[in-house]
Amino acid sequence: MNNIGEIEQKSDAELVALSLAKQENYVYIIKRYEAQLKRYILRLSSFSREEAEDILQDVFIKVYQNLNSFDPRLKFSSWIYRIVHNEVITSFRRNKNKSKVISWDIDNKIIDKIQSDFDIKRRLDQESLAIQIRKIFKDMDYKYAQVLELKFLENKSYKEISDILQKPENTIATWISRAKKQFKEKIKQTNLEIN
Repeated sequence: MNNIGEIEQKSDAELVALSLAKQENYVYIIKRYEAQLKRYILRLSSFSREEAEDILQDVFIKVYQNLNSFDPRLKFSSWIYRIVHNEVITSFRRNKNKSKVISWDIDNKIIDKIQSDFDIKRRLDQESLAIQIRKIFKDMDYKYAQVLELKFLENKSYKEISDILQKPENTIATWISRAKKQFKEKIKQTNLEIN
């Protein structure tokens, strides 16, 4: 296939098939997922950008090595996020000296998503709110911060989160509900007002 634009328009499943047929096509999967997976690693962990890049490189190697085992009944994005999740957990275990603190690189776009979901009054200063939200996420239970990350910042469905974390969808729904409640409680503790 010579037309790069045509290849980039392919679905994930089509890119997997093309990559299996011709190794050079795997670069399109990397291009499609590199930025968002790196952002996910950084949010999920306390790793530096360099460590996140190392993990991401390991992920892309594992993904390529296991493309034949990809189950096309699943969403490819859920499958690759699951591999990232496992690599981050493995890195946590390898580096037990490091704390499992979530590093939230929150920009204004993300602030807007969180604000709209929890109806935080718009009069709050964006920068001050970002600092408060970072503190809240660091204080939350890790699994709850993680499901909020996947749901609201990575825009994953309950099914996708279930596939990524390998937990039943009803467990994910419960965790998201509890995470929202914990998030709201922590907002109240910091004297931020919500409706």
